[in-house]
Amino acid sequence: MDIQSVLSTLGIADHNDGVMIGTEKFGSGETIDSISPVDGQRIASFSTATPEEYDRAVEAAASAQKEWQLVPAPKRGEIIRQFGEALRKYKEALGTLVSYEMGKSLQEGLGEVQEMIDICDFAVGQSRQLYGMTTHSERPFHRMYEQYHPIGVVGIISAFNFPVAVWSWNTALAWICGDACVWKPSEKSALCSIACQNIWNEVATANELPAGLSCIVNGRADVGEAMSNDGRVGLVSATGSTRMGKAVAKAVAGRLGKSLLELGGNNAVIITPDADLKMVIPALVFGAVGTCGQRCTSTRRLIIQSSIYDQVIQHLVSAYGQLKIGDPLDETNHVGPLCDQGAVQMYLDALQAVTDQGGKFLVEGGVMEGDAYSSGCYVKPAIAEATNDMQIVQHETFAPILYVMKYETLEDAVAMQNGVVQGLSSAIMTNNVRESEYFLSCQGSDCGIANVNIGTSGAEIGGAFGGEKETGGGRESGSDAWKAYMRRQTNTINYGTTLPLAQGIKFDL
Repeated sequence: MDIQSVLSTLGIADHNDGVMIGTEKFGSGETIDSISPVDGQRIASFSTATPEEYDRAVEAAASAQKEWQLVPAPKRGEIIRQFGEALRKYKEALGTLVSYEMGKSLQEGLGEVQEMIDICDFAVGQSRQLYGMTTHSERPFHRMYEQYHPIGVVGIISAFNFPVAVWSWNTALAWICGDACVWKPSEKSALCSIACQNIWNEVATANELPAGLSCIVNGRADVGEAMSNDGRVGLVSATGSTRMGKAVAKAVAGRLGKSLLELGGNNAVIITPDADLKMVIPALVFGAVGTCGQRCTSTRRLIIQSSIYDQVIQHLVSAYGQLKIGDPLDETNHVGPLCDQGAVQMYLDALQAVTDQGGKFLVEGGVMEGDAYSSGCYVKPAIAEATNDMQIVQHETFAPILYVMKYETLEDAVAMQNGVVQGLSSAIMTNNVRESEYFLSCQGSDCGIANVNIGTSGAEIGGAFGGEKETGGGRESGSDAWKAYMRRQTNTINYGTTLPLAQGIKFDL
């Protein structure tokens, strides 16, 4: 599909109101142009929210939530099923917009929409499984159980690199839990949020749902700050940098609210002598250069046993030599652009830091030149020989820079893997069951995600997604992640004719 057809299909105008309460559109704040990193062209513009307009959206969400929580959960699930069907209808258009506005490959853009469809499918089943627990009371003729209630309004702060999937991970589960959602997307991919709201509105209108069930509030950091400090927002789910997450956590904790944080990753793959290199190389290359290194799960460190170091490096450098860099809408290309000029500068600063701190480049980086790269956002994936304690290696750079290093014992490798402040994703490549089990044990990886014989990047909807340490400790998507969007309640029922107290306490009148 050509871009103009995509925009028309998704209801994107030349200028878009960036605040939406259901189908109602407004926004009188700053106007921002969305510029594609693919070709440097302006796609369209959008307005941002004033403080008063943000407040109006949250009020609408709070009102809608009171109505929505009374709908039986399986019926809420039916609505999400319909949303999944709508996403199937618009998959090609939305996936193309994701690719063009953010810069990831078309395959990844379509894959991101597929993740939205998958979480809708998951949520439909989950709507019939919001289980509590029954337990025995120590008092006769008493019954105890636990149940879950909607948490209220869920605020979602999402990052540019997954402009639609992360919102859907949160929203699909929040909706089936009986919550309303207010979304603050990244200003770097705001048109994607407007497209998602337009798709949702088709389902909401057909089912006569309250408008405030889904609201989007476009803006800069001030919107996220307002949300974090807003006592009407029961849960703030924030995805982005560790710096941003710490600010959100501090603000939400200051009002004793709840936060769900998905923050930075500094992900490593350990390669042992028992690894199958036919599997290793594709996993490493995709992990390091997929989305131009702009995934929180991107592979940033490669820890190789010294006896096979030269062999792995030889294969890896050869594979990098075959990469095709260019327009991500052309499916023959492997690597698209960074998201904007600011990201390019951070990439260049990181390359300089590698040299300044004593690293050695095995594959040189740099900015691509020529008419095909006119946006100035295309860069070369780089490989640098480094040590784990280098300051730049300890830092997460959102760019395709891979740091390689040697280890002697598996214990050393795991210590290096764990020797960063982030704790999102990790992997070991080995056919040795003892090595893999050690890596997965309590002595092994300290990350929220630990893989064997697959890379660090790419997660399935069925598993809980998230990490430890400065990654924030949050969990989204599958497993029992739904519990974050609800409040837990313990109930005790006395069906007898006396009032015994717990722990045998006597209080006779």
